[in-house]
Amino acid sequence: MEDFRRCLERQERETNERRRRADERNMLQREEDEQVVTAVTMLDEENQGRRRGLEVGRRRNVDRHRQSRVETLYTRDYLRRPTPRDLQRLLQKAEARGFPGMIGSIDCMHWQWKNCPTAWQGDYGNRKGQKSIILEVVACFDTWVWHTFFGVAGSQNDLNVLGQSLVFNDVLRGQGPNITYQVNNTVYQTGYYLADGIYPRWTTFVKSIPNPRSQKQKLFATYQEKYRKDVERCFGILQAR
Repeated sequence: MEDFRRCLERQERETNERRRRADERNMLQREEDEQVVTAVTMLDEENQGRRRGLEVGRRRNVDRHRQSRVETLYTRDYLRRPTPRDLQRLLQKAEARGFPGMIGSIDCMHWQWKNCPTAWQGDYGNRKGQKSIILEVVACFDTWVWHTFFGVAGSQNDLNVLGQSLVFNDVLRGQGPNITYQVNNTVYQTGYYLADGIYPRWTTFVKSIPNPRSQKQKLFATYQEKYRKDVERCFGILQAR
């Protein structure tokens, strides 16, 4: 019981820390937006009295500069493979949560495609009959996304997306990260992802226990399902944005 209480306190601290970081990121983004608006306003005043075409051209340059700067900001930290330092941070956090060797949670979501071309509509759809594209993501505890796979056509479920995904390419080439950890006196050398029930029974996926009976099974299922929500929370942020 004492261990469970400490775990809850640690989770509360982690939640507060994530909120603080999110507030800082939002504040920095607002400041950047204000700076861009100010720059555009100054350009508009400077260009008064000139031909409209010149004004439009300069405004487009400002927009391109802004887009390039924002892309530079995010691609430096997101959508890239973890460095050894990143990997060490992820593994330390995972072990503290009771999952040594875990390097993220994997899942897919359907992104509705409202303007799907008529000629392609037979290839893109979900169970609700909507036109959509499926997105595969590996996300970490702080919603850091370091793998995405987007745009698969076909029946579109997690399994046939996985069959075309690039997530295990490094492993198949023998270039996977060097990870060593021990569970129940057994040493393992392959990292794994938390996943839901649709994924295959591979050593690279750790799924929940359906219909857990013993207290140990129930505890494992509770923690696995809770920490797997890292990727679901990430999807929620993407959809909200």
